[in-house]
Amino acid sequence: MKQLRFKITCLKGAPRLLYAIPRANYYIKHWDKYDEEKEYSIAIWIIESVRKLANVSTKYYGLENLPKEGGYTLYSNHQGKYDALGILLGHQKPISILWERKTARKILARQINGLVRGQTIDFNEKKEYLSIFKTITNELKEGRRYLIFPEGKYEDNKNSLLEFQSGCFISSISSETPVIPVCIYNSYRAMDLNTFGHEETEVHFLKPITPEEYKGLNRKELCALVKTRIQDKLTERINAPENKKYKDNN
Repeated sequence: MKQLRFKITCLKGAPRLLYAIPRANYYIKHWDKYDEEKEYSIAIWIIESVRKLANVSTKYYGLENLPKEGGYTLYSNHQGKYDALGILLGHQKPISILWERKTARKILARQINGLVRGQTIDFNEKKEYLSIFKTITNELKEGRRYLIFPEGKYEDNKNSLLEFQSGCFISSISSETPVIPVCIYNSYRAMDLNTFGHEETEVHFLKPITPEEYKGLNRKELCALVKTRIQDKLTERINAPENKKYKDNN
């Protein structure tokens, strides 16, 4: 049986989720009555509960690289079910997510997406790009922050990268807002293994790429730059002496 860790987490968390999901649905339905801070705090409460049930801890690096004001986009590599949860737990300010639609329809993901006021997209439907990314562009200009996974999906890629989709960078270029590459390491181990012991993941918020720095780059060039920076950090962590035990799985 695959992904026993994820399935056991769901079983252990069933009683709490039976309380959390209706509560989340209420806030989503009445979003006009509550501010973003309140809804985000509910999302973080749910995510923190999942983290504890999964017996996972996450180390955060580069928090000082997150801009203090204004809109920006985090672009992260993708490894598994815990990725967005781990990143959000380290991001103190409300941030929206661009979800792959099939994933966003699943229980709990649907609630978190609603609470963080995220967008959903089918990456196979190219006609959606213009509409979705126009919305994100306008929200970035207004100061909203976004988390996007340019790979669009994960497979059994563990600590290796899949192809990045350059279309994901349209909004950053159009809104002229900072781009922050995010490297997650060992995030797949949080949910996608058949082990039950404690697992530790890492989230690295890398140095921002400012509009001045990427001025003149097209979306493919910016995409390549972000992917290179994430790959460099990923390679550094894979080759670190303390991570030798994971190399066979990378």
